[in-house]
Amino acid sequence: MRVDEVGGLRIATFGTGPRVIIAVHGITASLMAWAAVGRRLPEEWSLVAMDLRGRGHSASLPGPYGLPRHAEDVLRVADHVGAGPDAVLAGHSMGAYVAVLAAAEREFERVVLVDGGLPMPLPPGVDPDETMAAMLGPALARLRQTYPSAEAYVDFFKAHPAFAGWGWSPEVEEYVRYDLTGTEGALRSRAVPEAVREDGRWLLVESESIGAALSAITSPLYLLRAPRGLLDQDTGMLPDALTGEWTARLPGLRDEVVPDCNHYTILFDERCVATVVERLTSGK
Repeated sequence: MRVDEVGGLRIATFGTGPRVIIAVHGITASLMAWAAVGRRLPEEWSLVAMDLRGRGHSASLPGPYGLPRHAEDVLRVADHVGAGPDAVLAGHSMGAYVAVLAAAEREFERVVLVDGGLPMPLPPGVDPDETMAAMLGPALARLRQTYPSAEAYVDFFKAHPAFAGWGWSPEVEEYVRYDLTGTEGALRSRAVPEAVREDGRWLLVESESIGAALSAITSPLYLLRAPRGLLDQDTGMLPDALTGEWTARLPGLRDEVVPDCNHYTILFDERCVATVVERLTSGK
């Protein structure tokens, strides 16, 4: 992993091949979410991941946040690494929505959305702040909490429903430890709560903007879905009914459920990672 900086954004490159993948992480994650994928690429490929502003080692970059700002940052990173129209753009979770906005502005060889990217409009009369609190409450609580040691933070994630029933790996632990900052006895996540709240609210209230961007993409478009959710619940982030609506509207959208994974393990489980790598590098 080679580390660089673009205007205060931390970026990391995995692999040394001339073919480039630009990869975007989720709402409370970091570039290390893509490490397992980046380390398993064919030799002709490399993957460039970034810490979005307000996360990881880009946490000190100021707002305003919001997904259009992140999309601008993604395109700036693409320019920095010389990613042309033969590059692949990928995003996981919130990063998939950022990828949708970026891909509406620029041509890529293909765009791969991993368990995200489809608009989820709020029903009429539903308060977006209440919905966001319900959706992100556990994540925001984690961001406000301090931990006495790195081991305590690792133990917190080992008990997380997404990982507790799926085993543990050195790359998951590396992802967790990368997120820590502060002093021993008062360690905390690097993710800025304000950034998470602002981005989460944007996702909820701007579903029409997401839909318009999705419809404007001219690059080949792939969707990889996890059948299980953020907390390993039986229903995934993108249920069949929602996905069916968008595959009907966009006949070129290729939808695939990756079996036996949840919202997190789709980027960490060895078998699921192999599927993600295959779609990124060959589209098959």
